[in-house]
Amino acid sequence: MDRLSNTVRPYAWGSTTAIPALLGIAPTGEPQAEMWMGAHPGAPSRITRTTASGEIELALTEAIDADPEGELGAPTVARFGPRLPFLLKLLAAGAPLSVQVHPDLDQAREGYAEEEARGVPIDAPHRTYKDANHKPELICALTPFAGLCGFRPPTEAADAMEALGVDSLKPYVDLLRAHPEEAALREVLTAILGADPAEITETVTEAAAAAERLGGAHAPYARIAHHFPGDPGVLAAMLLNYVELQPGEALFLGAGVPHAYLDGLGVEIMANSDNVLRCGLTPKHIDVPELLRIVRFEATEPGVLRPEAAPSGEERYETPVDEFALSRYTLASGAAPTDLTAPTPQILLCTAGTVTVGEIALGPGESAYVPAAERVEATGPGTLFRATVAA
Repeated sequence: MDRLSNTVRPYAWGSTTAIPALLGIAPTGEPQAEMWMGAHPGAPSRITRTTASGEIELALTEAIDADPEGELGAPTVARFGPRLPFLLKLLAAGAPLSVQVHPDLDQAREGYAEEEARGVPIDAPHRTYKDANHKPELICALTPFAGLCGFRPPTEAADAMEALGVDSLKPYVDLLRAHPEEAALREVLTAILGADPAEITETVTEAAAAAERLGGAHAPYARIAHHFPGDPGVLAAMLLNYVELQPGEALFLGAGVPHAYLDGLGVEIMANSDNVLRCGLTPKHIDVPELLRIVRFEATEPGVLRPEAAPSGEERYETPVDEFALSRYTLASGAAPTDLTAPTPQILLCTAGTVTVGEIALGPGESAYVPAAERVEATGPGTLFRATVAA
């Protein structure tokens, strides 16, 4: 078992205070958006191991590469190859992230192979597929957490746009009301992303001002427009369900579901991939043809998840994916140790109190890595999230 030393990514949308407050340290004034826990090659966690020549610090990727089956277990290697198949994060949004979707596994493999065949450099700004994996993800709120998730019924989006009283929105309103659901959503998103830049900027500016005046259900879109003035993604956002999670509640984002996180602190877990297709609220490249192929144009309920109680005090967030499983433990003071031993690799993250795992004491925001099948017990008082591979 190893204490993890983790990298915090300073993306511009990050909160300047949420992660420092959890860690109990002073903020730097710079955004601190994501703390990565795992073996992603872009920012692997670091551990300290004892060897014959003494203690050495190394990246978790190096430890796994040196002994994949010893670290991950033979079943995990057989299913996913010699790599940790998930990435755990603390995510702190102080401003909206881009509206985005992720491909399914077949789409990712096809897209990656096609760009490789065309010789598109992996770091090219217009490159869409960074790897051949899908990227299902789950976000669990630690504080009140706002986001957008999935298309709402076209008639609801039409009502919201019409209420703004902006003449240039009328064609979108008419499309949303005149077509079957899938066609309506596809045609309106296509029209928004393909509109003349000057005209769409003026429309978004007028819509944002109207949303500011109306407030209420329109207030989130006014806040989004404040961060992205004139961005067509503001209108794309109005097609989506607005969701507010309370602490402990979660959202699962499957392939093809458009979404964006707006504000709040949460624990996020995902398959280990960088494949993101954006459709607004970003200065980055938007691959419109591929985006329209990937998006699932259907109205859906956001599907807020609440943990399901399991034996030994475990509360599980059930998801339909193999690469990861997330659960939560609330450990009382003086209670018997909770056995967390598992045949799969684990990352344990404390989010409240002080939790002792093995001989490692974890405070809020601190984490540990447990190799497959290594015996581990936890005691509180505190709250512990466990990330592992789905059974």
